[in-house]
Amino acid sequence: MNNQKSQSLKLAKMAMLVAISIVLVMVIHFPIFPMVAFLEYDPADIPILIGTFAFGPAAGLMITVVASVLQGLTISAHSGLYGILMHIIATGTFVIVAGLIYKKNKTKKGAVLAIAIGAIAMVAVMAPANYFITPYFMGVPREAVVALFPFILGFNAIKAGVNGVITFFLYKRVSGFMHR
Repeated sequence: MNNQKSQSLKLAKMAMLVAISIVLVMVIHFPIFPMVAFLEYDPADIPILIGTFAFGPAAGLMITVVASVLQGLTISAHSGLYGILMHIIATGTFVIVAGLIYKKNKTKKGAVLAIAIGAIAMVAVMAPANYFITPYFMGVPREAVVALFPFILGFNAIKAGVNGVITFFLYKRVSGFMHR
């Protein structure tokens, strides 16, 4: 019975992180590069990363998928399946890589390493993801996507970096609640 209660509490906290993620993207979102205004920064990954550090990479991926689908069906409905898929790929990569590293080394240094390598992995994965997926959903030639690579890679690096740094400073402050 106690294990069931613990699992229910963990699930409720994960749901709360999904809700916070959705509220954050609803309230805070703006383009980083005006010439490609569709690439908008949002802090939605912060609660997802917090959940990843608290509960592990599998939980982080689950939070990512649920938040991405709910966000894609409500706030970001204009981006449709494309937006949901790209969010799952980008944030999913970040949380799996960062979560696996942090799981092995739960120190400040481990958190910095996890965030840095997770961010690099996200940027690296989004290049081929955009190369193969964007032309299909957007109906544009691959050359047009390749021409935007400096913005796409910069956007993903900035978004992952900012969200990672904020997560680093917030996580220890909220981890007590997450583990209670």
